[in-house]
Amino acid sequence: MKDIILEAFEESIRVKERFVKENVDGLLTAAQRLATYFAAGHKLLIFGNGGSAADAQHIAAEFVNRFTVERKPLPALALSTDTSILTSISNDYSFDEVFSKQIKALGRKDDMALGISTSGNSKNVILAVETARDMGLYTVGLTGCGGGELARCCDLALIVHSRATPRIQETHITAGHILCELVDRILFPEAFGLTIDD
Repeated sequence: MKDIILEAFEESIRVKERFVKENVDGLLTAAQRLATYFAAGHKLLIFGNGGSAADAQHIAAEFVNRFTVERKPLPALALSTDTSILTSISNDYSFDEVFSKQIKALGRKDDMALGISTSGNSKNVILAVETARDMGLYTVGLTGCGGGELARCCDLALIVHSRATPRIQETHITAGHILCELVDRILFPEAFGLTIDD
């Protein structure tokens, strides 16, 4: 049993090491853009299914409440939290549209849409990203398994090269935390004891 524990941690570390080598510039780009959008009064819309829905809610909470420093709330919204909206769209239209219809209702040009899919092929995530791009939102895909269709339809793809869902999700939430910290450091340097010149 100890071997199982060690193997899981070692695999998680390997996957994260590859991800950061391949995506450090992408993470920085996403953070800089998101900080610019927040500073201009725009918002972040995050969405995914299952564990990715939980990650969307987790990341939104870090922005709206706080991450590691005291600062003002930032406008982020997970699109997986309103059961009445999710069930009415699924019942009246299709589950494929649960996020895209919310993007149409809540998204505005120069907001950011962050779609999360471990497979990269979740139909409702892909449709929402395509809708967001058509509306002028900047789209980021957080994905795995080689990227799938999501990597091909978003403006910026952050791909975890693994086919193990647990390892992909562990890397996704680490990427989400890094995004939060970078945005905080860009927008609120004084909270870290920094000046603009630092």
